[in-house]
Amino acid sequence: MKESISILISEEAIRKRVAEMADKINHDYNNERLTLVCALKGAIIFMADLSRKLNAFVDFDFISASSYGDSASPSGKVQIVKDMELNAEDRHILLIEDILDTGNTIKTLRRHILSKNPASLKVCSLLDKPERRMVAGIEADYTGFTIPDKFVVGYGLDYAQRYRNLPYIGVLNIGEE
Repeated sequence: MKESISILISEEAIRKRVAEMADKINHDYNNERLTLVCALKGAIIFMADLSRKLNAFVDFDFISASSYGDSASPSGKVQIVKDMELNAEDRHILLIEDILDTGNTIKTLRRHILSKNPASLKVCSLLDKPERRMVAGIEADYTGFTIPDKFVVGYGLDYAQRYRNLPYIGVLNIGEE
C-alpha cells in the first residue's frame, strides 16, 4: 500500500481559526472559570493551542473514547476507555474534540459528562464532517472548519497512530503500489 497526504488546511489557516474560536469563547464565557475536557488523543494539540489563547482560568481534564481502533472507518460502537478525573459537578465544561463526523462519539461523551451534573457543557470541535452525520441533532457549539467526507490526518489526528505530529490537516490517500 502506498500512502500520500495532500494538504487540506494549512498550518497558518489553523492558527488563525483557533485564535478566532478563542475570541468567541472568551466573549461567551466572559472570564468564567472553564474546565477544558480533551477527547484523547486526537484533540490534544488543538486543546493546547486553544487554551493558550483563552483569558479565563482553565482546568484541564481528559477523556478517551474509542470507535476507530486502527482502521480508517468507525466501528459504530463507542466505549469510554478513560474517564475524567476531576469532579465535573457545577463546572463549566468545554469538551474539546478533534472531529465531529458520525456524531456517535459526541453523543456518548455528552451523555456521560451530563450525568456528572456540570453547570454547563458545550462542545468545541476543530473539524466538522456533516456528510457523515448519523446522529440527528448533534452539532458543536464551536466549530473550526467544515470539511468534506475525506479521511484526514495531522494536527493530532492519526491513521494507525501515525501522522499526529503534522502541523497541518491533510487528506490521507491510500492506494495500491
